[in-house]
Amino acid sequence: MTQPVSFLKGKHILAVDDEWDVIETIQEILDEATVDFAQDYESASQKIMKTQYDIAILDIMGVNGIKLLEECVERNIPAIMLTANSMNPESLMQSIKKGAVSYLSKEHLSELDSLINELMGEQSKGKPAWKLLFEKLGSHFDQRFGKGWKNENKDFWNDFEKYWQISRGIQERLKHDKNIANKGV
Repeated sequence: MTQPVSFLKGKHILAVDDEWDVIETIQEILDEATVDFAQDYESASQKIMKTQYDIAILDIMGVNGIKLLEECVERNIPAIMLTANSMNPESLMQSIKKGAVSYLSKEHLSELDSLINELMGEQSKGKPAWKLLFEKLGSHFDQRFGKGWKNENKDFWNDFEKYWQISRGIQERLKHDKNIANKGV
């Protein structure tokens, strides 16, 4: 049986959280990668502007994570939102709209390495990481937000379902477009 390829091995990751114990835990869990850290918005923003990270893990509260997400998107750094206190449908939707590749509860911090490997592995294959996240953690969202929580924003979630399919189709076509492939994109 072959060992799965680790997305994390040798990657350069930025972890941003105002709680030192969370930073330490992330560094321990992601030991295959080089993990830089910041505990406030200003330090994190400077690091995002100076370094091209392979991924950023951003707390939502305490460090202005949504603003940092916007900066990561501008610099083409995939960002995972990590939260405890902002675990609600509104911050999930805002994270999606602003371009996060995932949204995780700090309750799942111990699984961070395997979740990142799976999510980023899917994304690198042109598959929607969000779809995998909802398949893996959908019951957690249902438990936290209540059954039927998506019904309050049906239009958003219907559009989101369509986006998965459209995005996947566009990505697949772009991979096979010789004009783009020849340019190294």
